[in-house]
Amino acid sequence: MDEDRDDKDAPPSQGLSRRGFIATLGTGAVAAAAAATAAGAAAGAEVLPDAAEMLKVTLTINGRRHRLMVEPRWSLLFVLRDQLGLTGTKVGCERGECGSCTVLIDGKPRYACMTLALEAEGADITTLEGLMKGEELGPVQQAFAEEDAFQCGYCTPGQIMAVEGLLRANPNPTLDQVREGVGGNLCRCGSYPLIFKAARRAAELKKGRTT
Repeated sequence: MDEDRDDKDAPPSQGLSRRGFIATLGTGAVAAAAAATAAGAAAGAEVLPDAAEMLKVTLTINGRRHRLMVEPRWSLLFVLRDQLGLTGTKVGCERGECGSCTVLIDGKPRYACMTLALEAEGADITTLEGLMKGEELGPVQQAFAEEDAFQCGYCTPGQIMAVEGLLRANPNPTLDQVREGVGGNLCRCGSYPLIFKAARRAAELKKGRTT
């Protein structure tokens, strides 16, 4: 029957066969997709700065403004330590897993290794050094010292900043809330019970209690 005839048997006068029409559509779609990809890449190239291009940035750190020239790829961790000498912020995993580099950005704990310096412009940044008043330890630092809440001490700056951020949001946390608050900070020595105890002690010191 004519209805069951393969399109290859159709005479030339009928134009494109179904097979030819579909093949033409496929070729056109590939060409259109390639053109769109090229256009998108060109547009992106116009917006994104070169990785080595130096850009101006103003960072407010511990109440002081710092005007710097930075590369777009530089992390806040790198700028704090290598450009400004604020070495209280520690280098750990550098991939957002250990929490050693925790700082406060607008009062909330953030990993400095996962934050670009350019992202932090306009924010209020607090590092471990910013918790002190001259040579006097801040309440959280004092509590960690009193409770001996560390062994090797490498994670301690990040732990302190996490607890500081927690207490700013919740001045009287429960033990479970303390655990959650430092959940993003790893202690390889396993000093968690003392860290939890120090957090509760810090809450007391912040309220001005001595017992």
